[in-house]
Amino acid sequence: MNTARRTLLAAALALGALGSAQAGAYEDFFRAIELDNGEQVASLLRRGFDPNARSAKRVPALVEALHKDSVQAAAVLLQSRGLDVNARNAKGETALMMAAIRGNLPAARALISRNADVNQQGWTPLHYAASGTTDHAPAMVTLLLEHYAYIDAASPNGTTPLMMAVRNGLADTARLLVLEGADPTLKNERGLTAVDFARQADRDDMVELVTGAVRRRQPNRGQW
Repeated sequence: MNTARRTLLAAALALGALGSAQAGAYEDFFRAIELDNGEQVASLLRRGFDPNARSAKRVPALVEALHKDSVQAAAVLLQSRGLDVNARNAKGETALMMAAIRGNLPAARALISRNADVNQQGWTPLHYAASGTTDHAPAMVTLLLEHYAYIDAASPNGTTPLMMAVRNGLADTARLLVLEGADPTLKNERGLTAVDFARQADRDDMVELVTGAVRRRQPNRGQW
């Protein structure tokens, strides 16, 4: 075998080994996220693995970690330089939206400090926070409102965070939104109000809450 052919063969073998190593690192990385192995995630990042890598289903690593409640893995990723905090999955969900619905306050604070989008077109982190059922859901709503989340944000079909809260979220979350000024009279594209959402969910306490809020918004009649 001449020198040129030996050189080409060596190069091909090296590239093959590199490709195999990269594939192995990829599998190890997302397995570490699945198992919430923060140490292994950190080790791979130190070796140059991309924190913005996407899973086989094209989900950004941080969105994947937060969705799976892999708290340690997410915390490590949040310290990475060059992290795209606003990367979205195929459904348009961001890391802040995942943190919001999971009630992961430390992750939400870290994301906001890194300029994650609190307000965006379509479904927003506040919609997700309002739907949350963890004990941290009201605190998450408060955090987002403190950072200027639009309280009456409309989803693609016009659904508001209050509508999500009275159907899916905690009663305390819905009360907080009403207290903070959420408009209970708004309708989505199907003509449904927050009261309708509460009725669909058979939540009489939420029907009473929203009905009272609507009544307080109406001007007094019969007075001179």
